[in-house]
Amino acid sequence: MVKERASIFDDVAELDVSGFEPKSIPDKFAPAKEEVRAVAEAANFRSREAKPLKATKPAEGPPRLQRRYRTGRNIELNLKASRETLDVFYAISDANGWVLGETLERAVEALQKELDKDKRAHSITGKQNS
Repeated sequence: MVKERASIFDDVAELDVSGFEPKSIPDKFAPAKEEVRAVAEAANFRSREAKPLKATKPAEGPPRLQRRYRTGRNIELNLKASRETLDVFYAISDANGWVLGETLERAVEALQKELDKDKRAHSITGKQNS
């Protein structure tokens, strides 16, 4: 048994493909495309043809401008949010002239202050907020 696969590049000088050319007339013995498709579907053959793309609903409102800033923030955060939450997030950023990372940092700071305030209130009253 041969241990190496034959190279397709060996003896390239001997390879003559001049006899290959597209068919000038269709093959009269070939079955119709519809017939081939029917047989393939009956045999549960999965086609590898690309399916047409479904039209997607465009996002509401005008498209957002690209946001590229050099801020030193270099860790990416990818998350899912509702359309309403994302719209408010972008609106806050735009209204204040903040980059998205700055808006996130300020939101996290505000949430942390609120949680710390709740903890202090809990420790003073002994009641748990829910």
